[in-house]
Amino acid sequence: MEPPKLPAEPRVRRRIALAIAIAADAAQLAIFPAFFSGAASPLADGLDVVVGILMVVLVGWHIAFLPSFVVELLPGVDLFPTWTIAVLVATRARRR
Repeated sequence: MEPPKLPAEPRVRRRIALAIAIAADAAQLAIFPAFFSGAASPLADGLDVVVGILMVVLVGWHIAFLPSFVVELLPGVDLFPTWTIAVLVATRARRR
């Protein structure tokens, strides 16, 4: 079985990355009690690891992903849309 192929079009990859980031941030807000404990929550940590890997695969490595990942581990602060902001920052310069 072959792994799924990524779209070649950079615009499509950016849109997919943004949709995943928005979905992850929304999930952390919608399921607040499950993600509330910050660094102690394995569910939130697992989500952040998966989202971080997907962002690097779709957009490529960008320094904006590192602070987002660290901030997601802090209790209370992880409720801000850090993945969405990181994707917007990482893809901003590439759109010009």
